[in-house]
Amino acid sequence: MSPRANKQDSSLDSLKALVQSTSSLIAQLENDLHSAALDKIQQATNAAPAPADAAPVDTLALAHDSATLIKAHTTKLSLLIINEPFTPSAIVKVLRELAAGPVPAIASAVQLCAADTYTSIARQDLAWRCYQVLKELRGFVDLIPLNGKTLSVERKNGANGDKGSILATGVIWAACDDVILLKQLGIRGLLVKKVEEYRDTLQDVLEELKEWSEEIDDDDDDEEDNEIDNKDDEDGTHLSAQQMLDDLMTSQRIPRDDPDKIRERLDSCLKRLRLTTLLYSAIIKRRIKTLPPLPAKEATPVAERLDQMLPILKRLPHQFGEVACAFYELDPGDIDKAMDACISDAVAASEMLKIPWEANKDGFTEWAEKFQISIKKPD
Repeated sequence: MSPRANKQDSSLDSLKALVQSTSSLIAQLENDLHSAALDKIQQATNAAPAPADAAPVDTLALAHDSATLIKAHTTKLSLLIINEPFTPSAIVKVLRELAAGPVPAIASAVQLCAADTYTSIARQDLAWRCYQVLKELRGFVDLIPLNGKTLSVERKNGANGDKGSILATGVIWAACDDVILLKQLGIRGLLVKKVEEYRDTLQDVLEELKEWSEEIDDDDDDEEDNEIDNKDDEDGTHLSAQQMLDDLMTSQRIPRDDPDKIRERLDSCLKRLRLTTLLYSAIIKRRIKTLPPLPAKEATPVAERLDQMLPILKRLPHQFGEVACAFYELDPGDIDKAMDACISDAVAASEMLKIPWEANKDGFTEWAEKFQISIKKPD
């Protein structure tokens, strides 16, 4: 065997070993980040702790830079595994740089993102974005050919449900861009984005309930028309085939006498939904956009307040969705129970944020007090 062939075989053996070890490393870190994203652990266990006298690290910047490097190295690898000549040594070089630098660094960024200075919401969001990068990267590393040949057309372009290396590269780019975007957003921008999404979901529930209310009103008009049309029926119970089909396909209708006062409850719910949507807009403008700088240099009550408040704002759209479902079933007991939970949480959120971050009172303080009176006021 020629020296050149021996060298090629040696490079290929090195590549096989490195692919296996890199895939294992990514899998370990991926598991840590997934746990951090679900808030199951406080720190990623595989990242080395920072020295006690080390300068504070901007973890969002570290994640940004790591994701940028992962994106660049993935691009190099993507080209090396599809273009002739196949060069194992070149792939080994890029893969070693990837495993020694940006891969552990992106996991360290999550470990160093302390909940009491960054907020646990930002930490979990960062962990989830970084987890997605490593998850997709591990899948890409497993695509690297170990037979000394470039990828086949099928493995390059994808076939039989497999993404292929080109699409896998694009997915990694998108995941890296999400991490890069987080640095551009900052913690304040991230929180604004989340609360806006919750508010938009609330607005969707409001529009859906309004539409259902209008359909119910239309149904009443149809019933009156049907009564007129059926006056000449001998027993007054005649229904056309189309009417029977309409009854089957539409949701339950509020009885004409409305003994359970469903319409009254619906009007009250719509009013409170509008109030709660206004609360979200006010919180964005008067509290989130006026946040003091985060991350803080040390543990701060601001981060704690945010971590207590955000889960409530996230939960409320789902709770109002449950109210809507109870209306569709015309169940007054479930309507009242779900509505009480919504009122309680809306009041709690406004109370948590009634006091400004760095003062005793402001315009929102007075508005929040009026909001609480309005949303609790019986109709």
